[in-house]
Amino acid sequence: MTMRVPLAVMLAWGLGVAAAHAGPVETSIRPEMRVVPVAVQTGAVQGLMAPKSMRPMQRPSASARPVSTGGAAGIGPDRGFQDWITGFRTRAMAQGIRADVLDLAFRGVSYDAEAVRRDRNQSEFTKTIWDYLDSAVSDTRIRNGREALDRHRTTLDAIEARYGVEKTVVTAIWGLESAYGTFRGQDNVIRSMATLAYDGRRGPFFEEQLIAALTILQSGDTSPQTMTGSWAGAMGHTQFMPTSYLDHAVDFTGDGRRDIWSEDPTDALASTAAYLKHFGWVTGQPWGVEVQLPDGFDYRLAKRSITKQPSAWSRLGVMDMRGQPVPDHGEAAILLPAGGQGAAFLIFENFSVIERYNTADAYVIGVGHLSDRIGGGAAIQGNWPRGDRALTYDERKELQRRLTAGGFDTRGIDGRIGPLTINAVRAYQVASGLIPDGYASLNLLKRLR
Repeated sequence: MTMRVPLAVMLAWGLGVAAAHAGPVETSIRPEMRVVPVAVQTGAVQGLMAPKSMRPMQRPSASARPVSTGGAAGIGPDRGFQDWITGFRTRAMAQGIRADVLDLAFRGVSYDAEAVRRDRNQSEFTKTIWDYLDSAVSDTRIRNGREALDRHRTTLDAIEARYGVEKTVVTAIWGLESAYGTFRGQDNVIRSMATLAYDGRRGPFFEEQLIAALTILQSGDTSPQTMTGSWAGAMGHTQFMPTSYLDHAVDFTGDGRRDIWSEDPTDALASTAAYLKHFGWVTGQPWGVEVQLPDGFDYRLAKRSITKQPSAWSRLGVMDMRGQPVPDHGEAAILLPAGGQGAAFLIFENFSVIERYNTADAYVIGVGHLSDRIGGGAAIQGNWPRGDRALTYDERKELQRRLTAGGFDTRGIDGRIGPLTINAVRAYQVASGLIPDGYASLNLLKRLR
């Protein structure tokens, strides 16, 4: 999949992060793509027996859907949608989808107003990284993860042996994506993809996903009735998008089908490992290691583009939380997800591999840290600036406008705090005599005002 968005990574392109599952009834927890130190996009809820996923979106329940009341371009949803389906059939058949597959897949499918509403209303949901991690790596999620690993240890051992991806990592992704299979989504994927292709912000993207979903049905791996998932099309125990499924799903059970939807998680877990392996997973290398920075540390070195062996970082005073040098697992960069006031990490190539699943730093740290905790590792020891709150979408845009107007160009005003905005923040901090940690905080915005 070249840069085809992974499992549900593409969902990060504008989705809010759903809360975690790890407490009495927790929910989903995915942050928006490349969530900055500032905030993790979210639309959370908490839980235990019915926990939900940790993806950048709120997951709608099939039973709580309002009746559709509007459509595209002022046309009634049913009429306009059905006209769109007619045109889509021609395009789909030109790409090899059979008429009988289309007939079966679209039988009874109607416009889904709730999917459109969710697709258009995600940017306002924000959550700080520490709140996100409190949910993503809660005691309940850790306990449930250890139980899930023990229950499926033979399968996970076999998957680890074949793909070289540690079983705790696969288990952690399972935990954040579907609360270890307890919340896989109940939405009709064809209905969701078709609606968003017709009436969404990213029509071509979702039409590609719809064609991929129909290709899956045509292959016989599942049926329209069992092809269910999130409102945005992520499917199964580890929430694969249709294109990612076509590119990376595997039949680990050997039954002739790549089944990520059933109660048996084997194929889904193996597919996740295969996906990470494809993108360069390094066996035995940590995703990251929490570190302490020395007094007087030059925060301009805390950039993803600056990498050194841990031994080189140790010569600059960067040590693990026991005060010891970090072993040379490979080139590593320093990540400050909440600026100089928060925890610091040395991150390795495997951090970038997990990013292929979801590009939000918060999600990657959530997966990595949950994996560590499931395996018996320690909790994050550094402090977080818990007195801060996340910037809202409008505040993030205001920050970008003010930085750009002040001569620190963010190369766009989109409300997303990505690398270009972080660089602009850092340049402003250097010019203002502040710690150049790139942290886009409310205090920084107030100073710019």
